[in-house]
Amino acid sequence: MDMFDEVLAGERLALARLLTLVENDTPKGRAALDYLYPHTGKAHLVGVTGSPGTGKSSLVNQLAKAFRSSGVEKVAVIAVDPSSPFTGGALLGDRVRMRDLSGDPGVFVRSMASRGALGGVSRTTVSMAQVMDAAGFKIILIETVGAGQSEVDIARLAHTVVVVEAPGLGDDIQAIKAGILEIADILVVNKCDLPGAERTARTLKSMLEMAHPTRPGQVTENAFWPIPVLQVCSTGCQGVEEVTGAICAHRDFLKSSGEWQRREHERMQNNLDALLRDMLVQRFHERLGKGEYQEMVDRLTEREISPFQAIEALLNET
Repeated sequence: MDMFDEVLAGERLALARLLTLVENDTPKGRAALDYLYPHTGKAHLVGVTGSPGTGKSSLVNQLAKAFRSSGVEKVAVIAVDPSSPFTGGALLGDRVRMRDLSGDPGVFVRSMASRGALGGVSRTTVSMAQVMDAAGFKIILIETVGAGQSEVDIARLAHTVVVVEAPGLGDDIQAIKAGILEIADILVVNKCDLPGAERTARTLKSMLEMAHPTRPGQVTENAFWPIPVLQVCSTGCQGVEEVTGAICAHRDFLKSSGEWQRREHERMQNNLDALLRDMLVQRFHERLGKGEYQEMVDRLTEREISPFQAIEALLNET
């Protein structure tokens, strides 16, 4: 049995090794994605995002345990950490905060570097989720780095987006100002034991009442999903079951309304567009040569030509 089949059989060591190959974008990693792709499409991808300091990691930790307690056989966590500016690797802060999941054989936690991707969601995140999907994980929780407006990228990957807020961060409506509210399927006010939690929840509810209830493309009445605002204290497990219940309810809504298929189609298009851009740029650089490209950068720096003129010249050379 080779590594690919071992992953399909649920071998954790083979899965860990293959995820490393995929994250490093190796030829074997790409071959694995080709082999495993027909076995994907069964997992529920749940994005957990929000501003720094809202307790996303603690919430993901409790959600994974709650799903396991409710009978979900296999739960995976992808913790997208900020990249080290020196090595490009993950800082592993989220994984440290999820150490109590390590004793559960039904939970697999993987940290990965954002590598500068907007919202912390790189193309590799999509690929790693596909591998976990093929390995039989029914729920895949994807926690992204808190990066403000760029967090909308998670909506292009996940079926369900959980936006986490917390009181006492200096601005009750910072999520709305960052453009993050529009992509939420579920809103969670974490640290509800702190002063101001009720006010934060009320503010979010009032903003939801003024917002349009559907995303672009949703035109039918059965595509309406009333976004819940839930209060949670993840360190004390208070309200966590309500969040897992809302996630499952949203999945059922997507299936019954036809939104699942629409979002799946949209996800595939976004992924294909990203792959196409990356491959075209990579092949362009391979054909052009580093010297010619750097020469064009030098001319831009000296203001001899404009960026559009540089692009035209580079395209003509290839």
